[in-house]
Amino acid sequence: MFKLVKLQDIIRIPPETFGNSLEAVGHQQVKAKYDGMINEDLGYVIAVTDVKVSQVGKIIPGDGAAYHKVNFSLLTYYPKIQEVIEGEVVEIADFGAFIRVGPVDALLHVSQLMDDFISYDEKQGVLIGKETRRKLTNGDQVRARITAVSLGRAGSSGKIGVTARQPFLGKLEWIEHKVQKIKKAAEKPPKEAKVEKGASNA
Repeated sequence: MFKLVKLQDIIRIPPETFGNSLEAVGHQQVKAKYDGMINEDLGYVIAVTDVKVSQVGKIIPGDGAAYHKVNFSLLTYYPKIQEVIEGEVVEIADFGAFIRVGPVDALLHVSQLMDDFISYDEKQGVLIGKETRRKLTNGDQVRARITAVSLGRAGSSGKIGVTARQPFLGKLEWIEHKVQKIKKAAEKPPKEAKVEKGASNA
């Protein structure tokens, strides 16, 4: 789930930047602190926007910098369990596919792809269903449901697990094919009941 979060903080304006635009320096300082951050409360921080720096700052003895209050917004992505997501397949491996979801890649394990035995074609970089002959490869668009979330810490990007083994999940082409099949079945006129011939009246 993408969110726009409003926050307030205090930033340090280094003495060597005095005389420069306070808004520009403030934006750089907030961006340096928050951009790319992974936080248990915020999730994945994608971008810093709407930075407003207070014109009044404070100086702390022994430090030549000025400290200013700053209000700003963060564009974040926080994956939630049971959330339905759509993303592009960016990597195929023998154990599954990685799907780009916002700023992070989610793992769609082969056991969660479809109700079929799946083989991996390393040369073509394709996962293939034995019975259905359905194929999944790089660039395919997939709809899936989040089943596991572990936010990363200290340089780790974290892990997101997803499944496509539920109704109307999977490669978008497969879903569209299934929807068309259901529509065609619904449009067929109901079969007329057959009247038995030669029935005798008692």
